[in-house]
Amino acid sequence: MSTLAPLRLLREPWNASEGNQSNTTAGAGGPWCQGLNIPNELFLTLGLVSLVENLLVVAAILKNRNLHSPTYYFICCLAVSDMLVSVSNLVETLFMLLMEHGVLVIHASIVRHMDNVIDMLICSSIVSSLSFLGVIAVDRYITIFYALRYHSIMTLQRAVVTMASVWLASTVSSTIFITYYRNNAILLCLIGFFLFVLVLMLVLYIHMFILSRHHLCSISSQQKQPTIYRSSSLKGTITLTILLGVFFICWGPFFFHLILIVTCPTNPFCTCFFSYFNLFLI
Repeated sequence: MSTLAPLRLLREPWNASEGNQSNTTAGAGGPWCQGLNIPNELFLTLGLVSLVENLLVVAAILKNRNLHSPTYYFICCLAVSDMLVSVSNLVETLFMLLMEHGVLVIHASIVRHMDNVIDMLICSSIVSSLSFLGVIAVDRYITIFYALRYHSIMTLQRAVVTMASVWLASTVSSTIFITYYRNNAILLCLIGFFLFVLVLMLVLYIHMFILSRHHLCSISSQQKQPTIYRSSSLKGTITLTILLGVFFICWGPFFFHLILIVTCPTNPFCTCFFSYFNLFLI
């Protein structure tokens, strides 16, 4: 079974004809534009590791009654959405390996239907994962800035409605994406959504960080212990840098790939960049 249909077309932009693609690839030249041949076994291993990790998170939240709150429900949903990516990847990779070794023979029409189902799972899990990252940031913001009113603002009913809305929107958007994946407007919406979540997280977490620095400064000035303030401030800076840095490093190349598809599908540099799509998937 080949790579997922829309993902395959993201790697080989549909705006360029076969002739143009071969010419631009040749024009880019050099070993750097040959891409990376990533074995399916690596995808399978990473999928298993990710699946176990997220299962542990879900199990911990479900078993511990102290974690039965909106905040941890959002984290649980984030783990479930990431787990869907793992399951989809495991199923696809397993079928690919079985078919490559001749163990499994499936009709082409069934393969296409399986592709569509897996595509929808992956797309919905990507959108839901980004959404819950934003929801968790908003939840943390309310916890800090509206601590006394948190339980009246973020009630269990509102948390359930929020989670249901995210899953519903993710399912609908993934269906639209699979149906109209050749339309650049769909890619622009996906790119815009990523940028929105990125800006939202930047604004909220930096605001929370500034508030924590202000409180630490006030406490240290009263206790006359500037060393504690500098140490806590440094830890907060490192934590914030890691949080936002890892988010951007993991998601940035993939969405930069989408931006290049929309803006320069036949440019030699862009064509060279497209050859590393499997690396961005990992």
